[in-house]
Amino acid sequence: MGESAIAIVTGAGKGFGRAITVRLAREGIGVVAADVNRSAADETAALVRAAGGQAWASQVDVAEADSVGAMVRGAMAHRGRIDILVNNAGIWRSAPTEQTTEAEWDRVVNVNLKGVFLCCRAVIPIMKAQRRGHIVNIASIAARNGGTFSGIAYVASKAGVVGMTKKLAKELGPAGIVVNGINPGHSETGIMAGVDLTIIRDALLKATPLGRAAEPEDIADVVAFLASDAARFVHGETIEVNGGLLCD
Repeated sequence: MGESAIAIVTGAGKGFGRAITVRLAREGIGVVAADVNRSAADETAALVRAAGGQAWASQVDVAEADSVGAMVRGAMAHRGRIDILVNNAGIWRSAPTEQTTEAEWDRVVNVNLKGVFLCCRAVIPIMKAQRRGHIVNIASIAARNGGTFSGIAYVASKAGVVGMTKKLAKELGPAGIVVNGINPGHSETGIMAGVDLTIIRDALLKATPLGRAAEPEDIADVVAFLASDAARFVHGETIEVNGGLLCD
């Protein structure tokens, strides 16, 4: 994309989002590190700047349209364009269906699915005016296999992201906007903070041919590819990055 390009990464305060922000910055892209936790966003931006890259922190609740609008306006203030949007912000829940409250369902779906819609809706007019852009949506292996340990709200939201990725690709391709997604496999990032990973780790790692969980950099490298001109004819796809967990 070059040094004049700018990206927004949501959920940039930790895990995949932080690694994606750092990775894109290594390509000379200016990155808006957006997160609901302002101090975490500041930390990510500071890491990028310490390494010689360009980054700005932004606090955002992706489930709120006004907050998303403020984030996008802030990004535009830096270079007057938005070239890349990485929809990474998400929350994970594992409660059985009968124990999932309506409030819990709403919160997970609002962040994981509505948040992707709101962020895309906000940047589409900008990218259309540029006749150029890349959108990368971070979904989950749970969208493919129903989630071994994930709760129903999480599974439904991530399956929705995969469907939304296909719909956006059909709509936006004629405008020069490339849209793809990623289904990460088992990982042990901050999204699962506070969860006892012992059972999850033992079950999933035994089933993963490469024998390990996904590292944030594994996902960040694929995002960097999908957000680059090297992926110019990859469109409407959701790439499985799971260490072979779905081999059958």
